Amino acid sequence: MKQVLIAAVFVLGMGCAAAAFAADTLGRPVLATTTEHVAFAAGGTIHINGSYGTLNIEGWDQPEVEITVTRSLPLRFGESKAPDAGPQRLETVHVATTKQSATELTIGTTLTVKHSKWVPAFLESSSTGVDADYQIRVPRNSHLEIQHGAGFVQVRGVTGDIDGSVRRGDLLLWLPPGAYSVDAKTKIGMVSSELAGVGRNHYVTGERYVGEGKAPAHRLNLRMGFGGITIRQVPVETADSR
Repeated sequence: MKQVLIAAVFVLGMGCAAAAFAADTLGRPVLATTTEHVAFAAGGTIHINGSYGTLNIEGWDQPEVEITVTRSLPLRFGESKAPDAGPQRLETVHVATTKQSATELTIGTTLTVKHSKWVPAFLESSSTGVDADYQIRVPRNSHLEIQHGAGFVQVRGVTGDIDGSVRRGDLLLWLPPGAYSVDAKTKIGMVSSELAGVGRNHYVTGERYVGEGKAPAHRLNLRMGFGGITIRQVPVETADSR
């Protein structure tokens, strides 16, 4: 009986150790973080092209744009360590800024292209399993033009016009007090808005929400392929405290 008890304790201990080891190794993704500061005039236009994953944009009172990008290669279940080619795989995702003028900036993401005759043209670009997280701060009254792939996009505290297109995922806007003209449309999904407007079905599976704000109103032109669009207004006291 004593031997059975010792064996049971041993097995339980080994199981706990294995679980702890798995949690430890699975919690250590291969990652690389870069931060860039670009002097930028208020009221300019910022193009964000080719992003995917998580994109957070926040308005601030600095005359510059701050771009922090984290590329990561999370360990998958059953892997005990990062693959030897992990750092090289991170390099398959390139994020570059191009300043066309004092009032126009492009933040572009390009992915490694597969060169195989067996790969259809529309699948030639691949992130090779690399996750991307963008934290971008911009002058509050910037005009944003966003072209995002799959993932989550959040814009907070930006008072300029916003043109946003997401292929698949969720688009969430937190707007300061002000007048807004909104045209938000999904192909498959719903639109939820705290702005005055009218919603109606769009091609059965989607929805379109349109509202005209008092002039001069900031323009919101939002498009979603498969997912939801949510528009919220930040309370005055919250907006003032930021």
